[in-house]
Amino acid sequence: MSWQRRAKNGWMRYGMKPVLQRTGSPDVARRFFEAMAPRFYPALPFTRLLPRPAPVPLTIVSAGRPRLGNVILFLHGGAYLAGSARAYQGMLSRLSLAAGLEIAVPDYRLMQDAPFPAPYEDGMAAWQYLRDTGYAAQDILLAGDSAGGGLALALLAGLLAKGERPAGLVAFSPWCDLTLGGASLQSNRDRDVIIPAARMQEAVEQYLAGADPADGRASPLFADFRNPPPVLIQAGSTEVLLSDAQRMAERLQEAGGTVSLNIWRNVPHVWQFMAGHLPEGQAALEEAAGFVNSVFGSSSAR
Repeated sequence: MSWQRRAKNGWMRYGMKPVLQRTGSPDVARRFFEAMAPRFYPALPFTRLLPRPAPVPLTIVSAGRPRLGNVILFLHGGAYLAGSARAYQGMLSRLSLAAGLEIAVPDYRLMQDAPFPAPYEDGMAAWQYLRDTGYAAQDILLAGDSAGGGLALALLAGLLAKGERPAGLVAFSPWCDLTLGGASLQSNRDRDVIIPAARMQEAVEQYLAGADPADGRASPLFADFRNPPPVLIQAGSTEVLLSDAQRMAERLQEAGGTVSLNIWRNVPHVWQFMAGHLPEGQAALEEAAGFVNSVFGSSSAR
């Protein structure tokens, strides 16, 4: 374990987790995240953030000299109450540079603005925008973290049902089961250094506003996947969402998909976000970039 990882785990356990346990308003959490994320985790120098006139606000994030022809559609996390392209520019600039690709990031509606299924609908609108601008389905790879990882997987199921097959999918610590049925919600509740498991039910109820938590658009663990493309899932061994990642991998494998499930030891939830400060975060992004390029390389060869 790097000294940076030990320091981050301690800071999050004793500094951030108590704040999340007490935060009373989704708007307060959103404003705090929007203010702090770009300061603590800024983008690489010369990163480009280019807004696009899509049906849903969408930003193209790129660093270095990305190649044309392929793109990553990234759905940000934040428990459906926080997150944006601006807040995620640090991690995504590093992923863009490592993969050599542009990353399209929709600012989908959060629960304060519209409940479920608004994020799913906005994700579909962002996909259609990319298709309408000239990308074939196999030119687009879906990705996301935490709630956004679950949203990316839900979109995958919906797209496959319509006969659209993306090149692949990358999920960082995905939240896949809003019924909160995973065993690690209990076994890792004290080991997880950032997510207050006791407040997850509250977030689910606010987001779903009475909808069924087993709806596949909210919980892709219960969705159908017809001929899924290759998928990479990264998760931490001490996360409360570990079971979501493990069960999602099994679900995709049962559907005939090829899944790489990589469990990293003692890392915080979505440690990739801290790549500028955390060696393990950068290593995970480079692993993801290698997967992305292998998928696009194999799809272009067909």
